[in-house]
Amino acid sequence: MFQQLLAISRNTFLESLRQPVVLVVFVAASLLLVLSNPLAAFTLGEDQRMLIDISLATIFLAGAVLASFLATNVLGREITNRTALTVVSKPVGRPVFMVGKFLGVVGALLLTCLALTLVFMLVEMHSVLETVRDPIHVPVLVFGFGGGIAAVLVALWCNYFYSTAFTSTLIFVAVPILLIAYFVSLNFTPDFSSRPFAEAFKENIWLAVAALATCIMMLAAIAVTVSTRLGQMLTLVTTIGLFVLGLLSDWIFGRMIRSFESDWLARASEAGLTEEIEVVNVIERTSGEGSQMAQMTEIASVPLADFATSGELFGWTLLKIGYSALPNFQVLWLSDAVTQNLTIPTDYLIKTVAYGLLYTTAAIAVGIAIFQRRDLG
Repeated sequence: MFQQLLAISRNTFLESLRQPVVLVVFVAASLLLVLSNPLAAFTLGEDQRMLIDISLATIFLAGAVLASFLATNVLGREITNRTALTVVSKPVGRPVFMVGKFLGVVGALLLTCLALTLVFMLVEMHSVLETVRDPIHVPVLVFGFGGGIAAVLVALWCNYFYSTAFTSTLIFVAVPILLIAYFVSLNFTPDFSSRPFAEAFKENIWLAVAALATCIMMLAAIAVTVSTRLGQMLTLVTTIGLFVLGLLSDWIFGRMIRSFESDWLARASEAGLTEEIEVVNVIERTSGEGSQMAQMTEIASVPLADFATSGELFGWTLLKIGYSALPNFQVLWLSDAVTQNLTIPTDYLIKTVAYGLLYTTAAIAVGIAIFQRRDLG
């Protein structure tokens, strides 16, 4: 079974990278990442923050679009063309087929997003030129653009002489070349003077990208699950729709849940069944500075649901179900922590990534259950 899973994953991975949409999205997103540097220079003091926000959003949106298209191409198309029937009619179980397709799509997505991340890291290292006196980061331009041109030339060479797919070759070659360009550029100041490697390395951004990769895995799982029943257009619409709703889940559901609980807490306070406790919030910055903020918070000494009417409890339960069913991408969106130079707690990152992995597993389990009942004949 493991060999079957590995073979399906490998074939799906290579097939996904060969899709023309990967090249289109990669080139478009790369251009937007590069152009975000000069475009962010008009925010009156928030230039670098705007650059990071635009760049992370670009990578996230590129991952969402690719997840929809790739899931449809590698699974939905095979179901429509009945090629999936040929595979599952052999001693290959449908769960193995489904999981193999998902792993292949995720591998292609993460590799493409890693290439985009390296473009973003080089653009961020250059930083936004707020005034004409700000120096141009020559090493980034030399190694970054040089690496990009080298990757294109190598891909063209391999395509012409060895008949390899240009898209997949470009992604495969771009990642190591841009990685080398990034690590080499870390050792130089804008005028090519040497500096310590750790001085320019932005650990927080890489942690934010790791959380973003978890979001993309969740989107891939959703897209693969939806594609077992829907066509390409409906898969794209559904995935993008869940992507938008996932970003707004706190506003759609969380806000109303908190409103119910606030009303119940007020009733508990009137009944004299609350107490005040001191809550201390610790804020640590990447510079090593820290601060503490203490505030008194009122909590109920009995379950809040005891103060709810039957109608309120029913509405609160429905909201809780919707809040749990929708992917909550906001908990994995760490752009604010990066732009405000806040330290991202390790335990928070572990909990949120674990949430993303559990949601991904649940989505694939639902997809397997749906695929088991799908008529492939």
